Amino acid sequence: MGRPKALLPTDLAGETFLSRLAATLLAGGLDDVVLVLADAPAAEREALEQVVAGLPACVRPVLNPDPSRGQLSSLQTGLAVVDRPGVSAMLVALIDVPRVSQGTVRALLAAYRETRAPIVRPVRGGRHGHPVIFDRALFDALRHADPAVGARGVVRAHAGQAIDVAIDDDGAFQDIDTPADYERAFGRALPCGGVAGSS
Repeated sequence: MGRPKALLPTDLAGETFLSRLAATLLAGGLDDVVLVLADAPAAEREALEQVVAGLPACVRPVLNPDPSRGQLSSLQTGLAVVDRPGVSAMLVALIDVPRVSQGTVRALLAAYRETRAPIVRPVRGGRHGHPVIFDRALFDALRHADPAVGARGVVRAHAGQAIDVAIDDDGAFQDIDTPADYERAFGRALPCGGVAGSS
């Protein structure tokens, strides 16, 4: 994308992928949100800090010390923060899936509370989406997962026990990884220039 996805603008004025996803997770029923961030150049870091400063206090940023280890390292960084007594599960959401709806988050949480399944994930037409809930029983497996395979290996190993929740939400299945993906999602070209929130 040429800039951090967290700072990309959505279709609403002043909203970024990061602020939209955080708001969705909170409105969907989460009471604690941990944002795993990577270090960035000064201008991008300042813009990220501005966005984070505008979020509720229950949204906590944490820095991934070595994002070069891949996506699993971000999940493990977040897990180290959330794994404390009383936490029964962790919902993992990706910044490149910012259009997921509050309803999807609520449906996944409801399915988890009802079943306590080790994995709860959205599905539509045989395709799995995001976010994904991991029960505490899988925290150690995630901590020791193969970095080359990531969390997918843990999901595959426990797929027989997973609960798939039928979801009719385009946003849960729409990864925005390229300018073309952005244009399809928001109906307009990715704006040129710097990062959202920067001057």
